[in-house]
Amino acid sequence: MSSLVSTSHLQVAAFALGTVGWILCTVSMGLVEWRVWHVDNTTIISSGIAWVGIWKVCFISYLHVSPGYKEEFCHKFSSYNSSIPHEIYAAQGLLLIAMFLGLLGLAATVFGLRNVYMGMARKALITRFFLVGGCFYGFAGLCVLIPVSWNLYSVTHNQSIAFPPSYYMPSSPAAQEAGAAIPVGVVAVILLLLSGVFSLSYRFPVTTNAIVNSCQDKSRPLHAVSEQEHSQELRRAT
Repeated sequence: MSSLVSTSHLQVAAFALGTVGWILCTVSMGLVEWRVWHVDNTTIISSGIAWVGIWKVCFISYLHVSPGYKEEFCHKFSSYNSSIPHEIYAAQGLLLIAMFLGLLGLAATVFGLRNVYMGMARKALITRFFLVGGCFYGFAGLCVLIPVSWNLYSVTHNQSIAFPPSYYMPSSPAAQEAGAAIPVGVVAVILLLLSGVFSLSYRFPVTTNAIVNSCQDKSRPLHAVSEQEHSQELRRAT
């Protein structure tokens, strides 16, 4: 059992990093600060800043509010709105897939570590669990990487979005920058990919019993030959 446990340290690290990466993936999906828009017209968007997420767009306005108070208005994206760019809808689907794949990767790693720490020396089963878990981690990391990179590209090129009139949003900002969700997603990608590499690097140990058995198997023909030679010598002596 000790030899099994000593070879699974990287897989424990893979589980820890995968857990943090999965949490960060979920956090980035829920954050509205994917893109931070700076607008010139502050008639409705009083703060001059709007946050564009993958599920909704939000801004702070002082309209219809008592003096000294402010209110945050949010408009959710509808699935039938063709004006919303493709990278936003792609981010919705890919991050949901990443969250599901991350859970499967964590479950596979837990089952693999369970067999290791309970001393169940089943090479095929343990190796298969870590292999499957590593693949799930890797695919989850890629599913997060695509929307993060795509939206970061849109931000750096200051691309516009043709919002419907009911959103009270301009079609293009004066300037925009990456929000908190993008660096959180980048960290999630790094952790998930590292988890995949660590999990796939597992090698089942060669136990002492296996080495002894292999040595005995190799030495059996030599014993057989020596016994035959001894019997032949006895026959000659008689």
